[in-house]
Amino acid sequence: MRWQRTVHMSEVLKTDWLFDMCTIKQDGEWMMRVIAGTAKRLALKTIDGLDTRPTTDRIKETLFNMIAPDLYGCRFLDLFAGSGGIGIEALSRGAKEAVFVEKNPKAMGCIKENLRYTKLEQKSMTMQMDVTAALALLDTEGRGVFDFIFMDPPYFKSMEKKVLEQLADKSILARDGTIIIEAAKSTEFDYVQSLGFHIKKEKLYKTNKHIFLNRRSV
Repeated sequence: MRWQRTVHMSEVLKTDWLFDMCTIKQDGEWMMRVIAGTAKRLALKTIDGLDTRPTTDRIKETLFNMIAPDLYGCRFLDLFAGSGGIGIEALSRGAKEAVFVEKNPKAMGCIKENLRYTKLEQKSMTMQMDVTAALALLDTEGRGVFDFIFMDPPYFKSMEKKVLEQLADKSILARDGTIIIEAAKSTEFDYVQSLGFHIKKEKLYKTNKHIFLNRRSV
């Protein structure tokens, strides 16, 4: 298991001047942009052909408008981080620290390059490993709690349920912290109460959605 410090910046957006809210493809790479904050408009990238699905600019902007009041000074955990766009957006908008978890070495390379380019390496940590292993390591090493835990796992593989089952037994979510899951619109979350969570809100889009979870009060 390899830990690496890097600066986490504001998330990469996909806004193309020709196509509203689309990624820009250049030399085999998808170019994205940070929406707001200290890194606003800076282009980030991911590698074409990876099993990653960057959140569109429109959806990302909606998400961050919803959580903006609580972002400043927070600790942000970006699971299944892909190219790092969500965590980078959080840093750009004032998060104190962000941790990126991504097992794909090419995607992790993109995250590190984006962090270097945005000069936010000192505010970030990268973990190139499986999410299950990363959560166990964060918990056992006492790396502190997170105000936001974001995950965008592959659709239709029930990976979000496995992560929630693991988070239910760990203490890395702050007492009033929020878990945000990006999932296919048809994904069911009727099991979350049995894990000690409740759905605070749900935001539906055309084909997917964001689910906001908090720990259920006893």
